[in-house]
Amino acid sequence: MIGTDITIVLAEVMLAVYAMAMLMIAVYGGKDRLSGVVFWLTSIVLALLGVMLMFAPAGSREAFGGMFIDDEFSRFAKSVMLISSSIMLVLSQNYLKRNNLYKFEFPILITLAVVGMMMMVSAGDLMALYMGLELQSLALYVVAAFRRDSLRSTEAGLKYFVLGALSSGLLLYGASLVYGYAGTTNFAGIASTITDGDIGLGLLFGLVFMCTGMAFKISAAPFHMWTPDVYEGSPTPVTAFFATAPKVAAAGMFARVVHDAFAGAVNDWSQIIAFLSVVSMFVGAIAAIGQTNIKRLMAYSSIAHMGFALMGLAAGTEAGVQAMLIYMVIYVVMNIGVFAFIMSMEKDGTPVTDIRSLGMYSNQNAGVAFALAALMWSLAGIPPFAGFLSKLAVLRAAVEADMAWLAVAGVVASVIGAFYYLRIIYYMYFGKETDGLNGSMSGLHYIAMMASTALIVLGIFSLFGLEGWSANAAAALLK
Repeated sequence: MIGTDITIVLAEVMLAVYAMAMLMIAVYGGKDRLSGVVFWLTSIVLALLGVMLMFAPAGSREAFGGMFIDDEFSRFAKSVMLISSSIMLVLSQNYLKRNNLYKFEFPILITLAVVGMMMMVSAGDLMALYMGLELQSLALYVVAAFRRDSLRSTEAGLKYFVLGALSSGLLLYGASLVYGYAGTTNFAGIASTITDGDIGLGLLFGLVFMCTGMAFKISAAPFHMWTPDVYEGSPTPVTAFFATAPKVAAAGMFARVVHDAFAGAVNDWSQIIAFLSVVSMFVGAIAAIGQTNIKRLMAYSSIAHMGFALMGLAAGTEAGVQAMLIYMVIYVVMNIGVFAFIMSMEKDGTPVTDIRSLGMYSNQNAGVAFALAALMWSLAGIPPFAGFLSKLAVLRAAVEADMAWLAVAGVVASVIGAFYYLRIIYYMYFGKETDGLNGSMSGLHYIAMMASTALIVLGIFSLFGLEGWSANAAAALLK
């Protein structure tokens, strides 16, 4: 039995063992000499594991009495997380070298965070969920404060730790209520206590507290207060990582909990998630208007985009889950391209984050300016780019679930949010000319940015099998 269980969790075990082995090898083998090796080897391991899970045989398996679930939904989320983490590790190296942060601990911490994320989306039990969540969170607290000689980075790590601990406490309190009233921590057992949509007051309170805790992790308003400060204060590669893999993990965890443990109470949790969706879309869209720091702007952008992703989840249908998965993949692709550029923004070797430094940047580098403009256009959800298709998918799912009011709110928020994306395009092509940037973009960053742009441009014609893959994942979750 144990041998079979280990086989099912083999990917997580391999990654955890790899992280511990690299830690010991780097410590005793000369940490300064091996930093580059650890970075590249970790990137390769993450990418290979992501590809392996992407092409794993279909089917659903459970381990450790249902505490761990290996199905197409979890493999979908894990593949996206692993591949995006690998790309971000590769892109982070130049920045970390320039700012004396090129330490072997960084990729190991990222690896441990990814192990936690993989556990989050495969959890079939409240204890397994919490274990994965805390493993991810503890690693991310450290990387947020990775620049130890920076007050902003230290502040970011401290704020993330304090507010993250608060959110974990809320989630844990909700989980204890659920356990108290359901008599079990297993998702299937919890679901069996809900009959004919009657969830009971105790379970409902537990559900509300758990949704609150998960809303913190996905940076959904009104539980978003940590996001702008942590995005701004963290080293830019850490911000880029926060904007990709952890968002997929949190969305996958949210979907797993509500559809596996509370499948019989769709009408109850759908209202909670719809509220989070509306508030997130409008808070993100309106608050970003006054931002001039591009990292804070992307923080509010992430809040708004998580609102759109939650719209798909709020629908409570298979089509809604599929739309959410499509949205998250396209969002990750767009963020990889944008942060590949942000990590290259510098003047005289010093990182620059003010969007006004992009004044007439098109004269300086027309190709990169065009790529960034396309990515911003796509983030705004304006055709003919893939970002428009992702928003269309969640809007359609909301309408089909008789939540037209939520879709209308999404359209209004999208129109408001278009302003700050288009403002960056305005600065690059029509703004006051400045000498705000004089750093060159490395070949890897250029390739990542152009590849991301190509995917969101060509995505309007073909999503490269994403629709079928996400449909299978959604069906596996709602089986």
